[in-house]
Parts: sequence; structure tokens; C-alpha cells
Amino acid sequence: MRLTPLSDIPEITPGTDLAGLLSERAAAAGAGPGDILVIAHKVVSKAEGQIVTLADVVPSPAAEELARETGKDPRLCQVILGESRRVVRRRGATLICETHHGFVCANAAVDVSNVPDGAVVLLPRDPDRSARHIQSRVAQTAGGRVGVVVADTHGRAFRRGIVNVAIGVAGFRAVVDHRGRRDREGRVMVATEQALADELAAAAGILMDKAGGLPAILIQGVETEWAPGTAADLLRDPVHDLFRNEEEHTS
Repeated sequence: MRLTPLSDIPEITPGTDLAGLLSERAAAAGAGPGDILVIAHKVVSKAEGQIVTLADVVPSPAAEELARETGKDPRLCQVILGESRRVVRRRGATLICETHHGFVCANAAVDVSNVPDGAVVLLPRDPDRSARHIQSRVAQTAGGRVGVVVADTHGRAFRRGIVNVAIGVAGFRAVVDHRGRRDREGRVMVATEQALADELAAAAGILMDKAGGLPAILIQGVETEWAPGTAADLLRDPVHDLFRNEEEHTS
């Protein structure tokens, strides 16, 4: 397994042909069929214009109330609420939200890093679609199928620190189902599903320093199974989530 950061990627602005840029840089790095390209969501979001200037935001009464409870800027609260399907938990200034995509993360993944003062970056509207668009361009220059992962950093409920996870997938199966196979002792595996797209995102995240300007990592030497790809496969059905409230199981 080899990880290679794509070099010479400039600051991305709305309207940048990110797919074309990444296909050129991936080709220069030696991308070929079967490789995987992991891309930080922020450059995807910037290219797609998913940037909000807080001065243009008018807080709702709900956002004003949330601001009083959390100490956050009411305009930021409004953006977070707009990106949220629901607020899952809150304590002090910490807000854990479920986005409209179904991701559970802090502040609905609204990000204030690496953007001008007074602006925030949102997730892509449809990260899978973004991944498919980039994948089609990169595959052309690579001469065959490649995989693409759009990644974001999320916290974990029971562990410290942030880890890159896949929020958009194209060109390969995001979850590898090992159920029905046998382990080395001959026992049949009944619950083993491998979140391969998340593992690839986490591996690339080691090289994606927020201050390093390396938003795209080429991964080679990992076998993947062809599929259209979707990050939705990585989301646990609430029915099988033991940590949600009982009423949510039956609603």
C-alpha cells in the first residue's frame, strides 16, 4: 500500500474545475486502474460554492435561542440549524447534529478553518454525486476504473480525537461484507462488515494536515470491488443502533 499526496494544488475557489485539476495531478503522480483518490471535502465544497458569509445570515428565533444556550454566534447557529436534520445532543458550546445527509457530527460539519474571517464552509450538497463527477474525470486519465472518496474529519462518541471518514464514495464498494466467510479457525463470521472507505479515508488523513495544503491523496496497492459506490452504505440503520432512544426505534 502506497500513499502519495498530489502536489501543486492551488487555493480552490468557487467555479474551479476541481475534477480536471485532480485528474491532471493524479496522472502526474502515476495514477492507474484500481487506485483510489481520497479528497478533503473542503476543496470540493469550495469548488461547488458551499461557502456562507455570516454577515449575510439572518438568525431565526430558534437560532437566537440556541446562541444564548451555547454562547455561539447566532448567525453561525442559524447556518448549523439549516444544515441539520436535528440536534442530537448539546452540552455547553458543543452541538452534535445529524445533517440532512444522515451524518452525525459536531456543528453539522459547518467549518470555520481555512476560510476567510466571517465565512464558513458547508458540506457538499451531494457528496456521492461530487465523488462520481471527479471519479469519471480521473478514470479517463488513469486509463481505467479508479475509486474516489470525499472525506471529512469526525469525532467519535467513545474515543478522543478526530478521524477522517468517507462522506462521498464512487467507483468501489464502501463496505466489504465478510459475513458467511470462515476465519482461520473455520468459524463462520456472522457480523463482520469492513468499512473500507472509512479505512482509506483515515489512512489518507494521516497526510492531510490542515495547515499542510495537501487535500488529495492517491492510494495504490489496495484491492477494491467494483460498485457505483455510496457513502450511504456506511450509515447504520437507526433500527440497529443500540445507542438511540427507544422511541426512535419504534417511530
